[in-house]
Amino acid sequence: MSQASPLQWGAVGKSGTLWGFLTTFQTSWGTVGGYLGSYLNQVDEKGRVTLPAAFRKGAEAGATFILIHAHSDALTLYPNDNWGAVEARMRDLARRAPSKRHLLLSLTANAQEVTPDKQGRILIAERLRSHVGIETEALLIGALDKIEIWDPTRFARVVDGADGDSGDIAGSLFA
Repeated sequence: MSQASPLQWGAVGKSGTLWGFLTTFQTSWGTVGGYLGSYLNQVDEKGRVTLPAAFRKGAEAGATFILIHAHSDALTLYPNDNWGAVEARMRDLARRAPSKRHLLLSLTANAQEVTPDKQGRILIAERLRSHVGIETEALLIGALDKIEIWDPTRFARVVDGADGDSGDIAGSLFA
């Protein structure tokens, strides 16, 4: 499967007002908000990146998010409302597998609570940005219940390297 180059992702990211949106969908356990779309935003000299307005919809002023380095190639941003479920799974893992304590501590030690400022910017600590290669640009991707923050070049490389089973996946999801 041929994927877009980082330069093409820039064009995609800049089209976020057309394609990215926060939607609500019904599940068996109630209404769930979902993040969709991708946005390429600049990282300023202080390490701040603007959350797209679509990703801030429905969040009240002062709403907090949890930013964590849970995956090797990207940062993950959870709305506080969704973080509780992650936290519960982490507590459960700590009870069931005490040997995983150090792994859990390494995750939570690098997590940070962030609150968008009046311009919708969040501060990403330098240590987190450096772990995933984010320097001057960040690709913010809606991942249904969370937002992933990628270095655009790394994202393009990972997507290009994905195996060719997208037809199988699409068939099973969108049948």
